[in-house]
Amino acid sequence: MRPHDTPPTGPVATGTGTATADAEFGALLDRLSEKATADYYNPFTTFDWPPTISTDELWMSPELLSVHGTDLMDELSPARLQALSRWESVNFYSLNVHGIRELLIEVTRRVHTPGFELPSEFFHHFIGEENDHMWFFATFCLKYAAKIYPDKSVKLPEAPRDPDIENFLVFARILIFEQIVDHYNVHLAADRRLHQTVRHINRLHHQDESRHIAFGCRLVQLLWERLLDSGLNEVTRHELRSYLSRYLTTSMESFYNPAVYRDAGLADGFALRRRLLAHPARQAAHAKVLHKTTDFLNRIGVFDARH
Repeated sequence: MRPHDTPPTGPVATGTGTATADAEFGALLDRLSEKATADYYNPFTTFDWPPTISTDELWMSPELLSVHGTDLMDELSPARLQALSRWESVNFYSLNVHGIRELLIEVTRRVHTPGFELPSEFFHHFIGEENDHMWFFATFCLKYAAKIYPDKSVKLPEAPRDPDIENFLVFARILIFEQIVDHYNVHLAADRRLHQTVRHINRLHHQDESRHIAFGCRLVQLLWERLLDSGLNEVTRHELRSYLSRYLTTSMESFYNPAVYRDAGLADGFALRRRLLAHPARQAAHAKVLHKTTDFLNRIGVFDARH
């Protein structure tokens, strides 16, 4: 990927670098920080972890399973469906553990660094909350499944060394990850068929992520505007679109885990994964999960209407 033509100037985190943008961004950060303080909870005392969660009940909403909308969904016995919901639930929380680890590394690298003076105070809330999230997702996996699925996601090429492009892609990836997860959180938190512990975890995560997403949308927009102001050429714009499009695709594909299918007692997990990923109903399901993200990226001009 080639960097834009014009060297960057001014603060990294404030797009155009104008006083108005700084004031608006600062006001948003103040509101989000105040809300984070008001909503604070101690995760180590908040959860009343039951000794077990029954394997004779759903652990994930059937509508969110990777087989939903396909013929296989109708072929599964109730017991097999419950097993699949259990292991897809564990996979979902495992994906959170790995995704949070990555975003913590990236955000921590930027806290109190030049260009990120404005958001650094909020970064402290963000880092603390994400660390809590990683702990309770990992605790769920280890306590009720005795494992965390390893990270098998496809690694995209490294972001370019150009700092403005790198910053934009880092926070765009974080926003995409958080919006995908939040789609699941909202549904799972409201599903009365699920154990109260499952609902509690997802409700708390959504509560925090709603702030992180509001922050991420504004920051990504400002970073994108900054790239445009600096003279982003069309070749690099296309490469950025392609990179993020691939990231969206690989993020959704991570929900189709052959190890999950094996643990649920389904034969030939790799063939099943390929079959499901090619199914039109699953492509429609992906579009539903991603619509807020793709709408946002279209609105700010990262994607175009043809994407």
